[in-house]
Amino acid sequence: MKTEQIDLIQASFTKVAPIADVAADIFYTRLFEIAPEVKPMFKGDISEQGKKLMTTLGVVVNGLKNLDAIVPVAEQLAVKHIDYGVKEEHYQPVGEALIFTLEKGLGDEFTPELKESWIAAYTTLSGAMIAAAYPKETPSAAVAAETMAAPKKPWWKIW
Repeated sequence: MKTEQIDLIQASFTKVAPIADVAADIFYTRLFEIAPEVKPMFKGDISEQGKKLMTTLGVVVNGLKNLDAIVPVAEQLAVKHIDYGVKEEHYQPVGEALIFTLEKGLGDEFTPELKESWIAAYTTLSGAMIAAAYPKETPSAAVAAETMAAPKKPWWKIW
């Protein structure tokens, strides 16, 4: 991630933080629309979960310039979420819901450049989280070559 992208993300989050409750509601409403299978994972008060989400997001956003400190915490969080039933494929709709929330919350201020910056941040962190929570066995050379030769569509271009 570029410093300019981090600056854009951090500046935009200062506008989201004051509407954290609304943003969390938009996020979970969208997440449950596009991935209804995850809804049973959320036990208890969803507004409390929303507060935790926004607090965690704030910590991550504020620490983006120090990824060496944030990534290990994100990795631990990912491993912990396995116990809740989170699977690797759940990261894609979470990313979608996050971008949707930011588009709705920021309106016209959510420029293509800002969107690209948030996608870069989410892709970086979710990639580290997925690698920590779902480590892959080292594939054979043939499987590795085949996997690398087959381009995969990035999660943000699926929708």
